[in-house]
Amino acid sequence: MAEIHRTTLEPTKLELLTDWLPGRPWYQGSGTPRPAKAGGFRLDDHAGEVGIEFMVVNDADASYLVPMTYRGTPLEGAEAGLIGTSEHGVLGKRWIYDGCHDPVLAAELAALFEGRVKAQAQSVSDQEDQDVQVSYEGAPLGEVRIETVEDGAHGTEVRLVGGAALRVRRVLSGAEASRDAGRLSGVWKRADGTEVRAPFISLHTDA
Repeated sequence: MAEIHRTTLEPTKLELLTDWLPGRPWYQGSGTPRPAKAGGFRLDDHAGEVGIEFMVVNDADASYLVPMTYRGTPLEGAEAGLIGTSEHGVLGKRWIYDGCHDPVLAAELAALFEGRVKAQAQSVSDQEDQDVQVSYEGAPLGEVRIETVEDGAHGTEVRLVGGAALRVRRVLSGAEASRDAGRLSGVWKRADGTEVRAPFISLHTDA
């Protein structure tokens, strides 16, 4: 299980997102963002090398899902997914990526859909996140590798070698998703304190 360190991160994740969010095609705000953490969960990289977090942030009247990975060295070929770098008080320099571009996140997310791993609490070490609900009605996905990443006005599609696709809802709402092979939902709090559950990610297959 990943250990969550109580230490500094300079600049912070929210400071990095302040600069990064306006360039996203699905960002609905104007002016300078003021993102505030509103929920999320983590996954463990069982090789112990990559931090994996799915963070929900509120900004103005919208809530966004931002999957992120944290690495000790740059990820080759993922320059388009780099959010920024930060200095961790324990681990040193970290390269922080939009997780949709990271093959480790894709593999662990596929394992979550298949029931081989559990979602972990965002801020507590070694604790399962009971608010994350996952359903999947398909065959094993086999080897998971990212083929393409497409960002659109409504979300991000991560197409995998083999034909499956992970569709990440970037702008969250309380609406239900359409029928699909797999679905992951979670809980977050809007700026007014209202707790909401809604789909975060759906899994689509060619079968």
